[in-house]
Amino acid sequence: MLYDGKKAYIGKTYHIDYIVDRIGGGDAYSAGIIYGLLTGQDLQDTVEFATAAGCLKHSIHGDFNLSSFDEIQALVVSGGSGRIQR
Repeated sequence: MLYDGKKAYIGKTYHIDYIVDRIGGGDAYSAGIIYGLLTGQDLQDTVEFATAAGCLKHSIHGDFNLSSFDEIQALVVSGGSGRIQR
């Protein structure tokens, strides 16, 4: 969720079948928010990107996100079930 003082923007809910590591998910989400704000993205698009980045991070061991921009964006635009599988 992202709140701009007037409106709350809520990202899509994803179902993750198997969480490899929870550490770093919040950092990945925050990085997605920072990316969206710095590049002037729409706030809804920003929260969607951040949510996808955080979800993908849960599929990676360690406290850093190895997902590429293209992987994160593919999850955002997939329009599918939102399931994460690696």
